[in-house]
Amino acid sequence: MLDAIYRSFSELSLVEKILVIYCGLFVRWASAVVYRHFRMWKALRPMPGPFDRGLSGFIPPAYNIFCLILQKADSEYWDTSTGIFRLLTGLSAWYHKEKVYKVFLGFQPTVIVFSPEGVEAVLNHTTNLKKPILYSLLNTWLGTGLLTSCGEKWRARRKMLTPAFHFRILEDFLPVMNEQADVFVANLQTKIDADFDIVPEITKCTLDIICETAMGVKVGAQSGTESQYVTDVYAVGKFFLERLVRPWLYLDYLYLLTEAGRTFRRHVKGIHAFTEGVIKERKQQAVAERKLDPQYRGKRLAFLDLLLEQHFANPKSLPESDIREEVDTFMFEGHDTTAMALSWTIFMMGLHPDVQRRCQDEQDRIFGSDERQPSMADLRSMKYLDCCIKEALRLFPSVPVVGREVHAAFRLNGYEIPAGTVVLVFSYQLHRDKQSFPKPEEFIPERFLPENSNGRHPFAYVPFSAGPRNCIGQRFALMEEKVVLSRFLRNFSVKSMVGLESIELSAEMVLRSKTGLPVKISRRTPSWV
Repeated sequence: MLDAIYRSFSELSLVEKILVIYCGLFVRWASAVVYRHFRMWKALRPMPGPFDRGLSGFIPPAYNIFCLILQKADSEYWDTSTGIFRLLTGLSAWYHKEKVYKVFLGFQPTVIVFSPEGVEAVLNHTTNLKKPILYSLLNTWLGTGLLTSCGEKWRARRKMLTPAFHFRILEDFLPVMNEQADVFVANLQTKIDADFDIVPEITKCTLDIICETAMGVKVGAQSGTESQYVTDVYAVGKFFLERLVRPWLYLDYLYLLTEAGRTFRRHVKGIHAFTEGVIKERKQQAVAERKLDPQYRGKRLAFLDLLLEQHFANPKSLPESDIREEVDTFMFEGHDTTAMALSWTIFMMGLHPDVQRRCQDEQDRIFGSDERQPSMADLRSMKYLDCCIKEALRLFPSVPVVGREVHAAFRLNGYEIPAGTVVLVFSYQLHRDKQSFPKPEEFIPERFLPENSNGRHPFAYVPFSAGPRNCIGQRFALMEEKVVLSRFLRNFSVKSMVGLESIELSAEMVLRSKTGLPVKISRRTPSWV
């Protein structure tokens, strides 16, 4: 029989032989995909999910989340990440007892978990550290920096960068934060007694802070003299969000053929050109200063300076291209995330005047009639403000979903999770666990006082993720938030113009309100007057 097949194949033309070979390779690939999907489907079959009727969970064309989205592609309900977030919260509410469920994104089985024990199993795993494919959408911009890299490169980079966020080094960033917080307050003087969205104003402030602390460059976002770099950063974020909710554009070579993809790449090139130019300029300055003073170690005024020190010590371990990746990553991770944390905190204070007054009284006790900028000691004294920030992040975590790609099978809430599965930690729902946080929908900062936090599961609250891949810049973020909020509360009182029932949440790169966060501010008289 084999001889007959060989003779038949020999009689074919060259083109026909090539077609037969390609068809055979395709069948082999398709068979492997189907077998892999069946293997994972069988392992995950005991886990609850929205399409658990017979083989329905195994048949991608009729039963999966992408099909739901595509079937309603013309509906406003699904056309934005607002609809996707609504679906995620709805399913999580349905499975609130199990606190884990599965869905299928095409052929990709995905597990959503929001129990403290399950979150610990995922985030504390020492092998499953790779981020899901969605993070690869950022590779054109961020390359394989700390956020998107994995394996040995991630471990080496994490070990190298961790000392850069030591509290003694963070203190060098305090003058920049104070200066930009003063600009923020000065700009708000023109908005007294007017209704406005607080998010854009705070976002400009955090962008100015991150640019100067990361690169040592003033971009003037708050002064109204935005550079092309600022325009490019906003544009890249917008295009990323549009792509995020359109899975058919996930493949780079297809996306970059579209008009949106070409525009996206043009803005990315602008960002890279700006960052590379700053790196070269600061490197030349450092080289010149080293020639004048062989003992020179830099003034440590920017994150970039710390990276350049490592570059000078061992250029092969950190070439200029890798410096650009890390600076761009720090810009991405420390911009919108901090802005939304600040915005939600101010908005919640505007809904709870008693909490706001307690924070303002705390500021008055610390500063009295002194108009000085806060020091590190002052920031450590802001205990109640710290609780308010944490409670706002509990209700509205800047990054509401954190993902991992499973390479080593493990057990999660009693279920076997096979290799190839994507696991999503839904921190938004995790933070609403009634056992960990009684009255979960209420804004109660006192929950985070030390005496009220004792005994709480360590993975019940993960606004900065947790485990080996937790946010390296969380102390930087909390420090920045305290600086900006301190200056704001010492000068203004705030009232939120809508209630939470009017807010429609949208999970984009960060968790934000679709219609903004409208507030009204007024000048305040300190308690010591």
